[in-house]
Amino acid sequence: MHIPDGLMYPATAAATGFAGAGAVAYALKKARDELDEQRIPVVGLAAAFIFAAQMVTVPVAGGTSAHLLGGAMAGILLGPWVGVLVMSVVYFVQAVGFADGGITALGANILCMGVLPAVGGYYFFRALTGLLPRTRAVYLGSVAVTSWLSIVAASALASVFIAVGGPLPLAAFPIMIGVHTLVGVLEAVISTSVVAAVLATRPDLLAGRDRLPAPAREEAA
Repeated sequence: MHIPDGLMYPATAAATGFAGAGAVAYALKKARDELDEQRIPVVGLAAAFIFAAQMVTVPVAGGTSAHLLGGAMAGILLGPWVGVLVMSVVYFVQAVGFADGGITALGANILCMGVLPAVGGYYFFRALTGLLPRTRAVYLGSVAVTSWLSIVAASALASVFIAVGGPLPLAAFPIMIGVHTLVGVLEAVISTSVVAAVLATRPDLLAGRDRLPAPAREEAA
C-alpha cells in the first residue's frame, strides 16, 4: 500500500506532505494526554512489531503493494494520536532506510496508513463498543471489524490520492482494494490476537479503558 515516489503530481505530494506534517505536529501535542510512563515500553514494542509485520509485502498493480497495516491496532492499544506517531515513525524509517514508500509521498502514506486507521479506527471502535454490550466477545469482535475496515479504507484513500492526484486512472485500482479486503482478514486476526493478549494480562495498558468489558475495567482501575 505504500505509495512510491512518482505516482503523484508534485502539487499533490506537496499538499499531502503539509497535511501529514500538520497531523504529526498535532499528534505530538495530543500524545502528552494519552501517554503515561508505564505505557512507554508498549509504544516501542508496538512500533517494532508493526515495522516487522509491514516489511512482508506483496506487489500490487499500479506500483503499490499489499501488506499488513497495524494502524487500528496501534490506535486501540495506545490511543489515536500516539498511534499516529508510532505509524509515522515506522513510515519514515521505511522510506529513508529501506526505500519502502517514497520520500515525496511520506505525507500521503502517513495520512492513508497512519491518521486514517489510528484515529478513524479508534473512534469507530469506540462507537461500536459504545453501542453494544460491554462483553469480551463484543470488545474483541469490534477490534476485528475495525482492523479489517481500516485496511480497506486506507487502500481506498491511497487509490484516490494516486488517481486524483496522479497520472493513473482510478479504474486501475479495484485490484488494490480487492487484495486488501483479503489481507484485512489476516489483519483482523493478528490485531485481535494481540489486543486479546493485552486484555487478558494487562488491561490497564489499553487506551479507552471506559470501553473495556466489566471484569477488565475493574482490573484496570
